[in-house]
Order: sequence, then structure tokens, then C-alpha cells
Amino acid sequence: MNHLLQIQQLAIGHRSHRQGQPLCRGLNASLPAATLTALVGANGAGKSTLLRTLAALLPALEGDVLLNGHSLYIYTPRELARRIGIVLTGRMDVPHLRVRDVVEAGRMPYTGLSGRLSAADHKRVEEAMALTRTTDFAHRTIDSLSDGERQRVMIAKALAQDTQIILLDEPTAFLDFAAKAELMQLLHRLAHEHNKTILLSTHDLELAFQTVDRLWLLAREGLVEGDARQLMDSGRLADFFAAQGLQFDKRTGRFSLPF
Repeated sequence: MNHLLQIQQLAIGHRSHRQGQPLCRGLNASLPAATLTALVGANGAGKSTLLRTLAALLPALEGDVLLNGHSLYIYTPRELARRIGIVLTGRMDVPHLRVRDVVEAGRMPYTGLSGRLSAADHKRVEEAMALTRTTDFAHRTIDSLSDGERQRVMIAKALAQDTQIILLDEPTAFLDFAAKAELMQLLHRLAHEHNKTILLSTHDLELAFQTVDRLWLLAREGLVEGDARQLMDSGRLADFFAAQGLQFDKRTGRFSLPF
């Protein structure tokens, strides 16, 4: 199995926080190519910090992140931007910024200083909008969109960036159930039909378990990874949630308390 990204004895956190005391350490896991993986953990476990570390927005406190077998830290920012895309939780509400402009910004790692898009760049943008069903409102401004439409635009931007790996921090936050389900199905198709390797953090556990291939279970004590169904059937998933103060019924796939 081809593992595009691997973490080895990784410690994550903010250097300015408690003199660089890690949120958690000794993390080991991998992302196989063309799979959809959910990163799950209680509030404060470090999910957002881990995603930012994998995108090199935060430095690792210990250990290493390997991208295609090489340390993440040997790549230049432009090289990384051509390999890893990230969609963060923050909502973009910039007045007068059109949807097409946002998606076209995904081509910045390829356009150079001029920012001028070639015919090939425009083709990538059109393909990204078609896949995310954002073409019909390409002329609208980003602040006029619903939460679900806005999230699809941000995924279109990441697709236009044409990276092997896409990281998403709570992409279903703020969405109603129908929009959550639609978004998860979109991510599943992108992984399985368009060869994208996707890692998303989520609190929408029951929906995620119906969609994802793999799980990363993150706690301060470490990280457990594996096939989603195998983790459920083996009882390791139930053990993980019990340690977090939750009860998981693997027969129904439901939890007694939300995170």
C-alpha cells in the first residue's frame, strides 16, 4: 500500500504555549493513497494542531512528518503548496470577492509572481468547480453564499490547487444535516474516483463512520489508526470512546454523548 504521508514519533503543540509543552507526543500513523480518513478526538485533543502541523503551518516539536518518503521540512513553501492543500475552519466573508476569484486563487502555486492564469490553469479551475457543483454560482460573491455553498467553494479551491493530499479542519461545521451528508459523499468520491488522499477532522461521528475508509483516533495518550470497520468490530473504537467518557454502541453506530 502506497502511504503518501507518514508521521513518526510526532509531538505537536505551540512552542509559545507552556514553554513548548506538547499537546501530545509519540504519534505514529500514515495516510494511504486515494483514501478518506477521519481524524476523531475530544475537544482539546489537538486535532486542529495536528492538521496544521501536517501542512507545515506549525513546526513539529519532536519527530518527523514524511511526504512521499521525504521529510516535510525539506520542501519549499511552493513545493508543499503543490502537494498538500488545507481547508481551515474559518469562514471567508470578504465583500465583493467572487466565487471564481476564490477558486482561481488555488492556482497561485503555479502562476508565479504575475498571477496570470494560463489556459491549463483555467481548465483546472473549471474542472474543480464542476466537481463541486459551484459553476452555477461562480459569479456570486463569497459573502452571499450559504454555509454549504461556501464550503464547497473552499474545496473547489483546494481541488484547483491540484495537490495529492487535502486536509480539512471540521468541514461539516455550521452545516445542516443534508449539507453535511452531501459534503461527505463529495469527499468520498474525490478520494475514490479522483485519487485524492483526504484527511478531515470531524465531530459528526455517525455520519463520518458511514463514509470514511480509515480512522485516526487522537487523544493526549497517543493516536490509534486503522480501517474504520475493523476498529469498530474489534472493540478498539469502543475502548477509545470509553476512555474519553463516551459510550459507543457498535450495533447501532451511536454514541451516548456528543463531543
